[in-house]
Amino acid sequence: MKCIVGLGNPGKKYHYTRHNIGFLVIDELLQRHQLTLDKNKFKGDYTVTHLNGEKCLLLKPQTFMNLSGECIKPILEYYHINPEDMIVIYDDLDLPTGKIRLRQTGGHGGHNGVRSTIEQLGTKTFNRIRIGIGRPTTNMPIVNYVLGKFRKEEISDVEDSIQRAADACEEWMKRPFLEVMNEWNK
Repeated sequence: MKCIVGLGNPGKKYHYTRHNIGFLVIDELLQRHQLTLDKNKFKGDYTVTHLNGEKCLLLKPQTFMNLSGECIKPILEYYHINPEDMIVIYDDLDLPTGKIRLRQTGGHGGHNGVRSTIEQLGTKTFNRIRIGIGRPTTNMPIVNYVLGKFRKEEISDVEDSIQRAADACEEWMKRPFLEVMNEWNK
């Protein structure tokens, strides 16, 4: 079984914020396949389904970003999923808005949701899709920026990145992550 995790914060207040772009990719996959997150356990909302013939768990941790690993670890353990069979999707300040990058391993890069995941799993080896949200162009504090809504002029790029990230997840159901990564990172 594979696992696709979108990182974000629970609650309507955070729905279409930069920090919740991982949740938005899960929403896109759910919509494409007429699914709902029908289970709530281990501090997360999730569903188990088949995507392109591969058994897959789609997950939105409900722990708030900084504690994401507290949800991810018990779900992986319960379903006997190896971290290498997981993709974590999250926002990245260091990529321009709308740009996506796939990676197989690495550090947390200052992202608290990824930091929590690494700490809980005890490994940096899991697949990632980083979605660019850019950096603030003003003196706005980073926390206000990531918890803020997208600007009107960003929406087209954001929607495109959500579509491409969802496409990459679906493609990973059919091919090794390294192949998908090499294609998407061109």
